[in-house]
Amino acid sequence: MSLKSERRGIHVDQSELLCKKGCGYYGNPGWQGFCSKCWREEYQKARQKQIQEDWELAERLQREEEEAYASTQHPQGAQSLTFSKFEEKKTNEKSRKVTTVKKFFGASSRAGSKKATQETSLNPGQLGKERGADNLLRDLKEIFTPPWELPSPTEVLAGKLREVQEAKAASPISRQVSIETDRVSKDFCDFLKTYHKPGQEIYKQCKLFLEAMHHKRELSIEEQSEYTQDFYQNVADKLHARWKVSPEKVEMAMDQIEKYIMTRLYKYVFCPETTEDEKKDLAVQKRIRALHWVTPQMLCVPVNEEIPEVSDVVVKAITDIIEMDSKRVPRDKLACITSCSKHIFTAIRTTKNEPASADDFLPTLIYIVLKGNPPRLQSNIQYITRFCNPSRLMTGEDGYYFTNLCCAVAFIEKLDAQSLNLSQEDFDRYMSGQASPKKQEPESWSADMCVGVRQMYRNLDLLSQLNERQERIVSEAKKLERDLIDWTDGVAKEVQEIVEKYPLEIKPPNPALAAIDSENVENDKLPPPLQPQVYAG
Repeated sequence: MSLKSERRGIHVDQSELLCKKGCGYYGNPGWQGFCSKCWREEYQKARQKQIQEDWELAERLQREEEEAYASTQHPQGAQSLTFSKFEEKKTNEKSRKVTTVKKFFGASSRAGSKKATQETSLNPGQLGKERGADNLLRDLKEIFTPPWELPSPTEVLAGKLREVQEAKAASPISRQVSIETDRVSKDFCDFLKTYHKPGQEIYKQCKLFLEAMHHKRELSIEEQSEYTQDFYQNVADKLHARWKVSPEKVEMAMDQIEKYIMTRLYKYVFCPETTEDEKKDLAVQKRIRALHWVTPQMLCVPVNEEIPEVSDVVVKAITDIIEMDSKRVPRDKLACITSCSKHIFTAIRTTKNEPASADDFLPTLIYIVLKGNPPRLQSNIQYITRFCNPSRLMTGEDGYYFTNLCCAVAFIEKLDAQSLNLSQEDFDRYMSGQASPKKQEPESWSADMCVGVRQMYRNLDLLSQLNERQERIVSEAKKLERDLIDWTDGVAKEVQEIVEKYPLEIKPPNPALAAIDSENVENDKLPPPLQPQVYAG
């Protein structure tokens, strides 16, 4: 078996990129090998099971508490019974007052009830169970709180006023938006004008969604992601079923919706503090730095960077994968990954003078990631996974390239000596920095050639490459000089033609007009001035 065959441990079968449930869509390591559709189904099943178990636990704890309380009670005569009824009546009266205050503020808070109604319409059938699961701890606390520790109506009133003030202070409508957000909002409104009535409904749904997400910031990022994916699905279904929009226009609308809402939500949902995304970013960056010694030959990368055209394309691919972090919209980040992948295929095709294959693509992508070390790589992957339109990740070239990037990152995290066809001793020495791999020597050199002669040949080869580079630079500089001269001559020629076509005519100045009181030689020809006459009245 050849050396190249032995190193094919990097090869990933194309079937391994698909969803492990067999639906035919692309899977994702972030979704445990499922596609977004199957992952949501599995997630919903696991979540419903967890909610059911939590409710069963709450009911069991409540029963145990009631049984323990009943076992400690025993008859103490009429006085104890009267006192018990008095305490029960007092507790009921206090609970009734608290409920009355809550209903009073619930009726006056029309905006709050309206938001709740809109939120229910956006996600029917699931809101009750979700709220039950999210408020489980609070419900347990209310169950086991003694009557004398219940809040008074005044405390409830103060709490409600404080919540209203906090909601007004943190409202996304009143905050100052950035220039980019304003531009995206304007473009989004201009785009929706072409949809007429469906456009108005889409804009309304997006505003409701942003308001709902503002109130869901305390939830986990997975729950926010699920809510966003549900919103995408609901809007797409309405465009298809209710307004009979063509699939092409639906895809365009979904891209614009994603751009609009994610530009506004980016700073809240990208690498949130409640997750370990930042920790994973640092771990991946540290891992890539430790693997700086990996060469293209170890990965069987079919790219020759000594070819100037290939070297330029490799630089563009690295630039694209690094630029991904500067984008705010998941679709734009995917576009950077797609552009990087296309540059990789171009580099392979230029080197091999034949079409590139998928088996050559993944090792080259791994090499590009190692060489570029993109910032916040895991955060960007998680952000795309959580908030991108799921249809883009399930099918098409964007989904294919993104799945390969996830596989490349997973390979880098698990890369070992066997993957690079190295001994464990050499791998450990390279990783610790005690040694670095030697450059592959030309096969034409004999084994008994002395070290000095080998070094001389290497220096001559390096000088030859530098000379070729210098000649290429001089040639390009001369070409640039000729282009500048030709451009200058062309501009001068055009100016001369315009001057000849429209010659400048300088007319003589007009004679100055004589002033009224100036000396005039023709005054003697004028009639005498009129003399004033006095009439006797």
